Amino acid sequence: MRLDEMSAERINSILINNVTGYFLCCRETVKRMSTRHGGFGGVIVNVSSGAARTGSPNEYIDYAASKGAIDTLTKGLSLEVAAEGIRVNCVRPGLIYTDMHADGGEPDRIERLKNKIPMQRGGLPDEVAEAIYWLSSEKSSFSTGNFLDLAGGL
Repeated sequence: MRLDEMSAERINSILINNVTGYFLCCRETVKRMSTRHGGFGGVIVNVSSGAARTGSPNEYIDYAASKGAIDTLTKGLSLEVAAEGIRVNCVRPGLIYTDMHADGGEPDRIERLKNKIPMQRGGLPDEVAEAIYWLSSEKSSFSTGNFLDLAGGL
């Protein structure tokens, strides 16, 4: 759907769910983890989307823009709280085999688009989970403010 065809209600719903929700969750997490607030530090891993880089024209530009806001939040917050013992990174999945496509009325979306992906397939939810796990672990202890794209080469 093009932007000029979107209702204000649709745009607001996407922004509230994807932007406001993340800001509030990050705020509350920082209040509990930050050494500034008596916490012991920790890790925040946000989940954005490859759409934040591509813009998703003619389909999901509102969704893409909301995920771009998550990217900006990730970078800014990582710089803001690094000295307080908190690492903030982000995973940006591309086309992943989830119910999201069917829920959006396009159950065959990945099959339709996978020929544009260099690896010629969609990603698996477990692949996203493994990336989040790694970014949460001590194996990535020097990583903050970074983005891990899981998009099959896009």
